[in-house]
Amino acid sequence: MTTLILNAQVVNENQVQYLDVIIENGHIKKIERDLQHVQADRIIDAKGLFLMPGVIDDQVHFREPGLTHKANIHTESKAAVAGGVTSFMEMPNTVPNTLTQQLLEDKYQIGANTSLANYSFFMGASNDNYDEVMRTDPTQVCGIKIFMGSSTGNMLVDAPEVLERLFANAPCIIATHCEDEPTVKARMAFFKEKYGDNVPYDIHALIRNEEACLKSSTFASSLAHKHGTRLHILHISTGDEVHLFEPGTRKNGKILLANGQPKLVTAEACVHHLWFDAEDYRTLGNEIKCNPAIKAPHHKEAILQAVLDNRIDVIATDHAPHTIEEKAQHYWQAPSGLPLVQHTLNVMLELSKAGKISIDRVAEKMSHAVADLFNIKDRGYIREGYWADLILVDPNATTQVDPSTIYAKCGWSPFNGTEFHSRITHTFVSGHLAYENGKFDETVRGKRLAFSR
Repeated sequence: MTTLILNAQVVNENQVQYLDVIIENGHIKKIERDLQHVQADRIIDAKGLFLMPGVIDDQVHFREPGLTHKANIHTESKAAVAGGVTSFMEMPNTVPNTLTQQLLEDKYQIGANTSLANYSFFMGASNDNYDEVMRTDPTQVCGIKIFMGSSTGNMLVDAPEVLERLFANAPCIIATHCEDEPTVKARMAFFKEKYGDNVPYDIHALIRNEEACLKSSTFASSLAHKHGTRLHILHISTGDEVHLFEPGTRKNGKILLANGQPKLVTAEACVHHLWFDAEDYRTLGNEIKCNPAIKAPHHKEAILQAVLDNRIDVIATDHAPHTIEEKAQHYWQAPSGLPLVQHTLNVMLELSKAGKISIDRVAEKMSHAVADLFNIKDRGYIREGYWADLILVDPNATTQVDPSTIYAKCGWSPFNGTEFHSRITHTFVSGHLAYENGKFDETVRGKRLAFSR
């Protein structure tokens, strides 16, 4: 099927232009002005709408296999597509943990059978699966995930000799969760003894504090520089850490330093660390309990500034759903993680409307830079010949968040009751119109991401 999109405000590569776009055989065939004369099977008049490259979320937890009472790849990819996320990279702390090549391929098969969005899966590292990690194919797998602090799934890698070997020999980019485990454990023991069950509203930020994050991120960065390893530090949650990263620029599909050298250590910010702060624990409590923790208000401002300064390279979600019953437990028992993937673009567009970030920078941080950072083949931009991963956004409509409109299996969101001043109207995944104004076409599945490495 050929699709013609007319009169769109195309947000792409630091510009916003009125252009028409032809989609054919899953790819972008032509981008020009005044293509009204072209014959097409489907014509969409996008007057008043923004046409943006599909969001690529480099960190999600879709819980399959083993934790499917919380979520699965089908339900969460559906939520993703409704929110303009056309591709995702999913984490290995499922059950069983993704610690062998066979378990990794099993997840790819689930993706091929059930995902509405394009997909890739991280290979997990542990203290004793070095040989399996070394068999990872960098052209077919997004990266290697190392938990340098324990989180949901308890995949902590803390053996110094293992970390040295992994950083010295990794066949592709390493992505890390950075929180210093001894610091977190010591502070947890201290606050348990001090408060018992009568905990202060912001205890999570006190336990998983700035020191824990900075110490671990500094250690990971030092390993990367020692071994020349491409390292991507996930979900930066403190202003203390941003000095670890140098400002970068994108050129010819690469993320570079000011001197033109490749950027060795890159970083990610997540939407919840840009939207919420520790004062929100008063009303939301465990609903915004996540690792690393949401912290004091000044941190979110520092993180946003680092995004604007190109010290932080990409924006993602760390979408990590739990049931509302699990979240309703007492603080000490409630698991960490938030369901976010359906509203990630709405959050950033809201910040754009508030004048905090331009819409072209939103496209850069959520699409272009992700594609460049991971060397994703033919995605992340609106370019002729690229896969047609595209979204149409109405900047004059609203999105009201309530349980009736949530597609994640858990059925709740920390944004419940929020009205965003934007609406995703259409989502094309590899040229297929998967979502249109609240309706899904599930006849076509997403594709496995490929990497030019």
